[in-house]
Amino acid sequence: MEGVIRCSANYVPLTPISFLERSAIVYRDRASIVYGNLQYTWNQTLQRCKRLASALAHLGISPGDVVAVLAPNIPALYELHFGVPMSGAILCTLNVRHDSAMVSVLLRHSEAKIFFVDHQFLQVAQGAIDILSKEGSKPPLLVFIPECDQPSPYISSISSSISTPGNFEYESLISKGNTDFDVRRPKDEWDPISLNYTSGTTSSPKGVIYSHRGAYLNSLAGVLLNEMGSMPVYLWCVPMFHCNGWCLPWAIAAQGGTNVCQRSVTAKGIFDSIAQHKVTHFGGAPTVLNMIINAPVSERRPLPGKVSVMTGAAPPPPQVLYKMEELGFSVTHSYGLTETYGPGTICTWKPEWDSLPREAQAKIKARQGVQHLGIEELDVKDPVTLKSVPADAKTIGEVMFRGNTVMNGYLKNVKATQEAFNGGWFRSGDLGVKHPDGYVELKDRSKDIIISGGENISTIEVESVLFSHPAVLEAAVVARPDDHWGETPCAFVKLKDGCNASAEEIISFCRSRLPRYMAPRTVVFEDLPKTNTGKVQKYVLREKAKSMGSLAKNNISKL
Repeated sequence: MEGVIRCSANYVPLTPISFLERSAIVYRDRASIVYGNLQYTWNQTLQRCKRLASALAHLGISPGDVVAVLAPNIPALYELHFGVPMSGAILCTLNVRHDSAMVSVLLRHSEAKIFFVDHQFLQVAQGAIDILSKEGSKPPLLVFIPECDQPSPYISSISSSISTPGNFEYESLISKGNTDFDVRRPKDEWDPISLNYTSGTTSSPKGVIYSHRGAYLNSLAGVLLNEMGSMPVYLWCVPMFHCNGWCLPWAIAAQGGTNVCQRSVTAKGIFDSIAQHKVTHFGGAPTVLNMIINAPVSERRPLPGKVSVMTGAAPPPPQVLYKMEELGFSVTHSYGLTETYGPGTICTWKPEWDSLPREAQAKIKARQGVQHLGIEELDVKDPVTLKSVPADAKTIGEVMFRGNTVMNGYLKNVKATQEAFNGGWFRSGDLGVKHPDGYVELKDRSKDIIISGGENISTIEVESVLFSHPAVLEAAVVARPDDHWGETPCAFVKLKDGCNASAEEIISFCRSRLPRYMAPRTVVFEDLPKTNTGKVQKYVLREKAKSMGSLAKNNISKL
């Protein structure tokens, strides 16, 4: 069009770095980070992040290099979400539950040049570096992150015990940086900002690449869809290493909020933090919500005001949502994958649902909903023909996404990227239905669906019934091979403290609420293996179900 010019006056590559720079002006002296007795303002956070970026550049970090970190939700991890991109590098946050062998694999695959490690995971990191050294690979430079309130002699003693030559300590590194550092902004907004490895719940981890543009858009979508006004107080329960904390480190900066950091997540810690800091928002997997609703009365505290909760990572049982609402929390359900920057959908609430019974409301809230604002299209399709399934709440298809908050691709894995984008859609691998109102509801992952005697059984539906049993704390259902039916449901159950229930009772309870073929034939009582994001590791349970020979007398029953 004549007269149109694209130049620096009207086009700047999108990047969440700009959120921090703005908040340091608008919210200069307001609290940005709170961690125990430690507190920073937004101006201080900007200065520290610029110093961090400067120090990284001084250590030889160039645009496109990878900087890895192994840490819980502490201030340093929050600062790295800005400091690393400001140096032009790519942030790679590692799962704190990985062992040394897995960490070494990810360090090698990512080719990380620098490795920030919290003191709590120093032994794991050192083991990973030793593995790399023995293989002849060049290990990354290690930067040790001490606990914020530890005295200098302690820090020196720990730091000196690290065998990696030329290691640094986090605060010392920041002190060497310059606040007048010229921030390295992306030349193309599609440039990578972070590298996130999938949780490995269904297969070996893959490196998912996020762009500055996608991170920017998903951050703003998170602010809008979770109704975050200016200066929210956000309690960190979602691991920041998981999908970059659902992009919320950047989102909280956009609104000049306060990040309440905590090293570990407990029900008591959540209630105490809400009361002390007047928390307005937090996020968590259904396992975190389950922890809250089952907290002893002695650990509970009255809510000082409205507390909005974002849940995701796994489909929440309606019973859990109902009980959270009873406690006064306002719960919003989102769904997504690492490949969609975390949340890709949201179950947007409609006023006409307010008049429904609470149980009916909870069932609606358990749906995955409609596309996030950063997603262009969400659909449920036949994975072969790519035709949309009927919106009848019955026909099962694969959930697929298209939009600007879908990953760039998998690092060094062209084949996997092409398979994921086959047909011009991102294929989630999740199976679901579409309701007449357009809202999507998951039924299972394609690998989790149980086919018994030719009938499809949704493990999510069976688990929802199990969660409604008064004695059940946690439950997961997987397929168990069966000579006659092919597969039958096998339930792994953890009971609430002080409660008792037999396998026969659990099975009978399910049969009274489900078609007989859907009810578990086998019940196993044990703790459930989980990832650090709260997802049950069903592949572990599937292997257990497959390997079951003779039934244990005490904790397994088959009817």
